[in-house]
Amino acid sequence: MGHLGGLLLLISCISQHRILGAVGHILPACHNQLEFSCKDGSCIPSEKHCDRYNDCDDGSDEQHCGQLGCKKDEFSCLSSRRCLPSRLSCNGVDDCGDGSDEHSCPSCAAGLFSCGPSDRCLHKRRLCDGHMDCKDGRDEIQELCGLRPASRLSAPSCEVSEFDCGDGQCVPHAWRCDNKADCSDASDEDNCEQNECLVNNGGCSHHCMDTAMGFHCECPDHMRLVGNSHCEEEDMCLESDLCDQMCVHTNGTLSCGCLDGYHLSPTSGDCKAKGVDAQLLVSTSDGVIDVDFGGATSRTLAVHVPGPGPLAALEVKNILYMAQQGQGSIYRSWVAIQQSKYTRGHLNREAQDATLALNVPSPISGLTLDWIHRLLFWTSLESDSIHVSWLDGSQQRQLLKGLDKPCALTVDPLHGLLFWAQCGSPPKIVRVNLDGQDTMTLVTSLLYHPVALTLDVPRQLVYWLDSGMRSISRVKLDGSHRKTVVESNGYLDQPFGLAVFEGFVYWSDQDTRSICRANKHSGSDFQRLLTNVTSPGGIAIIQPALQPHSHAACGSPRRVCAHRCVVDLLSETPRFHCVGIGHNGSQGIPAITRAIPASRLSDPQFAGILSLIVFLSVLLVGTVLWWWREPDRNLTMQSFSLEESQDPLIQDPRACLSKETPKLNLDSE
Repeated sequence: MGHLGGLLLLISCISQHRILGAVGHILPACHNQLEFSCKDGSCIPSEKHCDRYNDCDDGSDEQHCGQLGCKKDEFSCLSSRRCLPSRLSCNGVDDCGDGSDEHSCPSCAAGLFSCGPSDRCLHKRRLCDGHMDCKDGRDEIQELCGLRPASRLSAPSCEVSEFDCGDGQCVPHAWRCDNKADCSDASDEDNCEQNECLVNNGGCSHHCMDTAMGFHCECPDHMRLVGNSHCEEEDMCLESDLCDQMCVHTNGTLSCGCLDGYHLSPTSGDCKAKGVDAQLLVSTSDGVIDVDFGGATSRTLAVHVPGPGPLAALEVKNILYMAQQGQGSIYRSWVAIQQSKYTRGHLNREAQDATLALNVPSPISGLTLDWIHRLLFWTSLESDSIHVSWLDGSQQRQLLKGLDKPCALTVDPLHGLLFWAQCGSPPKIVRVNLDGQDTMTLVTSLLYHPVALTLDVPRQLVYWLDSGMRSISRVKLDGSHRKTVVESNGYLDQPFGLAVFEGFVYWSDQDTRSICRANKHSGSDFQRLLTNVTSPGGIAIIQPALQPHSHAACGSPRRVCAHRCVVDLLSETPRFHCVGIGHNGSQGIPAITRAIPASRLSDPQFAGILSLIVFLSVLLVGTVLWWWREPDRNLTMQSFSLEESQDPLIQDPRACLSKETPKLNLDSE
């Protein structure tokens, strides 16, 4: 009986151990409600549960997700199952990417904004005006408006095309006397019997037409009205977007062509870059990765980098510059020239570890590189300024100051222009000469948080990425012909990097951890090149055609050198000036050299150093001459002593010469 009791006790212990072990496996290892427990026992944030990405190593966070519902104040997208805030439904923007958030919405006419399934339609001019017109206030949300309402209220003065409400608020002139109070004090509806065209031409750039209910602007033939007040020349090439690069409009017919360095594809009609394959580089928290343009693979190139941040590349030497977001350091790494895209399925390229190029006193928010003049430019949110230096980090200096949160920049050295975006109050996109002169504002309206800038060099267009509008837009270098290319598609919620190459625009999105691209003209042909990227940051594309070495402006669009452009960063303001014929053997390519300040040439120490050099040179020549004449002097003195000496021990030298010289036997030793 004792043995039977012991056996039962042993079985009971084993069963209890198995049951407790099973329960321990089933029970979540994470007791915090803000965490999700993976089957392997690890913990991840709850918001990463069922987000279509495998955050658990065993993929358990993406299992049985079809049965999950969204929170009370959220709705579920049809295809992706993503849960989005209810305020994003029926907002006129495809936030889900499949259009499901815009289904079952009230039918609003073109140009109107939907307040939601059970609310009204608003004219878009009512958006972000400081008044909540929708019941849920979605017309004034931060994601849509960014800093715009505050900037409008705090603007010190109004533009010519705007009406001053008297309290610091500005509204478009076209809103005046439209039977709707837009100013907080309704002053825009006062004195409506007057002719508004008599004051600043009604804010119209050309023709102002007075009417019984206000006024409106009109444009001459071959021009179009932009923003209700400004007229700009019609550009059939840009409006049609038929040509990828060069475009000639003749008698209603468009002819397309490609610039040097590109060839016209007979199948697609697009311009393709000649030479080596391009490299698409993206900064991440794991290092800089090289992404395949087909979206199949990627490879980490430089692992020892500080994290995601802006990138800039010097193609001629295959050097990549990178900055850590929020830090004051710029690193560089050499990337091997790629000759073959693939070698048995592997990327045929290498990269050296990143090394520190320069330290700067304040955190860096944007970075760009001038490949013609060999200059680095960067922005700083903390110091509200833009800085410049040589590529080796020397001669750092401030180019522009007194800005309000400059967050991005890009450079066009061929035209001598620098473009920068301001995320502060008010948000805007501005261009300036490379020497910091002749500032020109390009974009101010419908702009909330521009986080990235890039150039389409062949078409001379500036592209920007607006995280507040969740869109990618473009404009000509003079600010005309604005167009939104890509609107919110579910992959512009937290964008970071931006680049344009051939027929596509490329961007990174930290919210979906994706690298995406779309047609640069229309936003069509959307493609996710890579997913599950850890904190994707800046984007740089390396290809010779992107950095042409042709006749370039020398610091200003109006200054083009016939031979050499000299840059001086040590003067009171950066100086770019032309000099005579150089001896570099270039064929029309400006040779960029560093200017030597005049103060160094006139330094009194220079005369002393030159005198010392001359003295040492004369002393050296005299020593050589003395040494060369020394053997002859010794021989003369020796001959004189032998003939005149009366010492009997010294024989007559002629007697010595008459005697036979004994032979030496060298073999005896």
